[in-house]
Amino acid sequence: MTFRFGAALAATATAALLAACATTGTTATPAKPAAGASPAKPIPTGLDPAARPDAFPSTYAPFPAAPTAIRGATILTATGQRIDNGVIVLQGGKILAVGGPDTAIPDGVTVIDGRGKWVTPGIIDAHSHLGVYPSPGVASRSDGNEAIDPVTANVWAEHSVWPQDPGFNRARAGGVTTLQILPGSANLFGGRSITLRNVPSVTMQGMKMPGAPYGLKMACGENPKRVYGGKSRAPSTAMGNVAGYRRAWIDAADYGRRWDDYRAKIAKGEKADPPKRDLGLDTLVGVLRGEILVQNHCYRADEMAVMIDVAKEFGYRITMFHHASEAYKVGPLLAKEGICFATWADWAGFKMEAYDGIEANAAIAYRAGACTVIHSDDATITQRLNQEAAIAMAAGNRIGLNITEAEAIAWITANPAKAMGIDGQTGSLVAGKRADVVLWSADPFSIYAQADKVFIDGALIYDRHDSRYQPRSDFELGQPGEGAFHP
Repeated sequence: MTFRFGAALAATATAALLAACATTGTTATPAKPAAGASPAKPIPTGLDPAARPDAFPSTYAPFPAAPTAIRGATILTATGQRIDNGVIVLQGGKILAVGGPDTAIPDGVTVIDGRGKWVTPGIIDAHSHLGVYPSPGVASRSDGNEAIDPVTANVWAEHSVWPQDPGFNRARAGGVTTLQILPGSANLFGGRSITLRNVPSVTMQGMKMPGAPYGLKMACGENPKRVYGGKSRAPSTAMGNVAGYRRAWIDAADYGRRWDDYRAKIAKGEKADPPKRDLGLDTLVGVLRGEILVQNHCYRADEMAVMIDVAKEFGYRITMFHHASEAYKVGPLLAKEGICFATWADWAGFKMEAYDGIEANAAIAYRAGACTVIHSDDATITQRLNQEAAIAMAAGNRIGLNITEAEAIAWITANPAKAMGIDGQTGSLVAGKRADVVLWSADPFSIYAQADKVFIDGALIYDRHDSRYQPRSDFELGQPGEGAFHP
């Protein structure tokens, strides 16, 4: 909508402007502070980045939850255990008990008949762009890549998250209870990730998972050199990529030492000026101190090996390689270094660095001892991560790897929780953890399975058979048919 001044209002505005201009060149008398006003405070010369490590604190609060038990279902705990005719009890937002048919159910608990159905932990998507590349995909909401410099460690994905993205509701209907939202992969350092609880909210802070560590998105391979080489600037080659990482880590180490020196002087009672704060270097120093986890986009086996050496040179560790189409070539190396890898079941050949991808990638590296994760990187796949894990498991079993469902369920639950630093809270059905639970209509590794009920912190957040538990985003309200359940 365009606002226009009326003639009288325009004349008044012009007169005011001319009057203001007429004082140009005169000496103004400083305004006196109002009576009772506080004296002016000096602008601080610097702010210690450790003063507020979480400047945008979570306001997440679990939804009201009634004590609930599911009895008679087949339970996959994501600890390697399968329990037939099992019982799981949710109380106070936590898992109270999980076990066989003799597991005690306290009085006053709502009991759900789970016969013929299956129970798993809530699915965790370790690589999502929901909210930063939301639906509808329009330019005004394309907020995932700050593609103006190869090093943008200063940006945080949470400042781009649009909670009204209908993709969150779609993902919840697919059993997804927690997501790691990452910046895109245009840059060597793309910025910080955020972990979200997949609950309806009007603010990012209302979804932000308390206690979840930040991640740093890095990218190797084709993307950075294509984006910046296309602008006739570095990096334009693989060696330019690596030089860019090393230069940034050198700068970060120097920045961290300057802050350490400043704090040491203050601790001794000496006078000292703090270094000028740098948001990007704050993030990189957080990695060097072990406070921020590295989430590294990297397809090829040889480049993963190079990134591991870069990490060793500067004393940090890579938590997870993302996409990792050639993880099957370096499974033993990933296992030795304790690095998880996240991949799809069958995305391969869509660009040169993915050319050697195979369906059995995840399974082969898993059998080599690597921590295996199935991720989405896609607003559609996140709705069917159970099927994506099934495809990857089946591909491995076709070549004789004999992977069970009790093992493979961890690829979309316990292992992503580990790689996101939240496995102490969620990701497996263990007494005392958050009650993030999915009740499936059938074996979740079947293409016919649907999430019947989804619980987050023990609260029923989605019910396939009850429209009251099929939330719509604010964006969908007033759009007939959008977000509606169609049996």
